Parts: sequence; C-alpha cells; structure tokens
Amino acid sequence: MAAPLREVRVLGHRFCNPVGLAAGFDKHGEAMDGLYKMGFGFVEIGTVTPKPQEGNPRPRVFRLEEDEAVINRYGFNSHGHAAVERRLRARQDAQLRLTRVGMPLGINLGKNKSSTDAAADYVAGVQTLGPLADYLVVNVSSPNTPGLRDLQGKAQLQDLLTKVLAARDALPCAHKPAVLVKISPDLTTQDKQDIASVVCELGVDGLIVSNTTVSRPSSLQSRQRSEPGGLSGKPLRELSTQTIRDMYSLTRGQVPIIGVGGVSSGQDALEKIRAGASLVQMYTALVYHGPPVVRAVKQELEELLKEQGFRNVMEAVGADHQS
Repeated sequence: MAAPLREVRVLGHRFCNPVGLAAGFDKHGEAMDGLYKMGFGFVEIGTVTPKPQEGNPRPRVFRLEEDEAVINRYGFNSHGHAAVERRLRARQDAQLRLTRVGMPLGINLGKNKSSTDAAADYVAGVQTLGPLADYLVVNVSSPNTPGLRDLQGKAQLQDLLTKVLAARDALPCAHKPAVLVKISPDLTTQDKQDIASVVCELGVDGLIVSNTTVSRPSSLQSRQRSEPGGLSGKPLRELSTQTIRDMYSLTRGQVPIIGVGGVSSGQDALEKIRAGASLVQMYTALVYHGPPVVRAVKQELEELLKEQGFRNVMEAVGADHQS
C-alpha cells in the first residue's frame, strides 16, 4: 500500500494506514509492540478501569464458528490504572517514536463495577493515562457492566463528557489526547440524535462506532447464540455500518468516526469508510483469520480505492453521502 494512498490525518495525528486494532484484545497494555509489527496503523488498549477487577466469572467468551462471530461477557476485567500506567511509562519513548511515524496509541477507559461515581472513574482515567495516550476513549457502551449503557442518555452523557473534557484540557502535558466516545449499535433514533447533539455541542473529538450488540440476528446458526453478552464479528457488520452512516449524517461529517464491527476484508473496511469512517478497527477477524488478515485487508482496500477512482483513503470518507 503506497504511503500517500493509505495515510490518514485525523484526530491531530498522522495514521500510516487506516486499519487499527480494537479495544478488548490487549486489555492491559501488554502487547502493543508486537501488535504494531503485525501491520496495524494504530492500536487501542483497554478497557482499563481505575481499580483492578476480575470481570465476570468464566466461561465468558464464546466462539460462534458457523457465524464467524464471538459473544463475550468479560465485564471489564482489568489490571487497573496503576499497572497499565507503569507498563506504558516503561515504553513511553518507543511509543513517541511510533506515534511520530504514524502509529498512534489509543487508550479505552471504563468504570469499576462497584463504582458509585462513573464520572470520577473516567476523570481518573484521563488524569492517569491521558498523558500517555494519543487518543482516549470514553467507553459507555459495553453491554456487560450493569447500568453502563445508561450513560449514553442525553443528560448523563452531557454531564460525563463535560467533566472528561475539562480534565483533558487541564492535563499538564504538551500534546493533549483527543477524546472519543464509543457507542452502542443498539441505539434508538432519538438516542443517536441526542448523542450527536451532545458531541457537537461540547466539541468531542470523535466517535467510535460501534461496540458489540445485544441483538441476535435470526441468521445466527451456532448453538452458542443464546449466551448472554455482546455479539461481534460478521453478524454485527451491517448494523455497525448503518450506525456509522447515521452518526456521520447527524454530525454533518464534522466529527471523525472510527468504524468497527465485522471488518474482515478490504471491502468491509471500504464500506465503513464510504459510510463515514475515517479509520477502521478489527478484532474478531483476528480470531478466525489470524495475523495475516491485517495485511490482506490493507492490500484489498488499496486495490478497491484505486478501482473506484479514489486517490487516497481520505477522499473516500463519507463518499456514500455525496451521491
């Protein structure tokens, strides 16, 4: 993939290619260097909670092989802020070099299950991990922490994001991280309008669309389909792309979107980019296709961009809305 074709400039950074690793794979910040070597243009670690917590009892992750899908109910198992901060500090110079050459780092923030003050948990994440991140993600959309998705409601979201953005702006570091919100694919039309309005009003830097779904498409074949938790992979693809389309329209293309959900080919990636995503992420595809899928997606994406007459990724962002 020739550099100018695949490069994306967004969120105050240069991304050498638009294919990133979604949160949930490297939850504790233990594998970033190996992951960049696999060819990802960016890596998002987490979700990280303030205090260490075990997450839900096992078994808590299920392969739906016939569907190329996964259901998980991990429940934010996390080593906690302090452990992750220590790991990131130990390789801070290496990450600065990676970011400089177009491989930024995202950190996904969550709240402890026992916490009674959600905003304080996210603010603590900004203060502790913000100086080590190129972008931060306020994850209010995991289906596996009771009450978490309620934080997507208009008043709660406005209150939460006002505090998070103030904490980010108050960071002492020279390069302050972008702040994105990760949303669910199971939102009502009203929910989506409310989120768009809050994000635009407060000047949130971006959206990650989307998390896993609690819906169960009738197409699912696997015996495991009725396990509780969030569904990812192929059956999420269309729902996630439609949510990208909706949020791009509602924000008039003014808010960068990272598209995630069922990306396992260059075609899948381009569909999300044309729907309004500036970058895409993968996770479940790695489970079924292994590390070579990263290069395959990048190569196919490059071929399709050329075929469809785009000079680079950025020209294709939101192309479906121009017609």
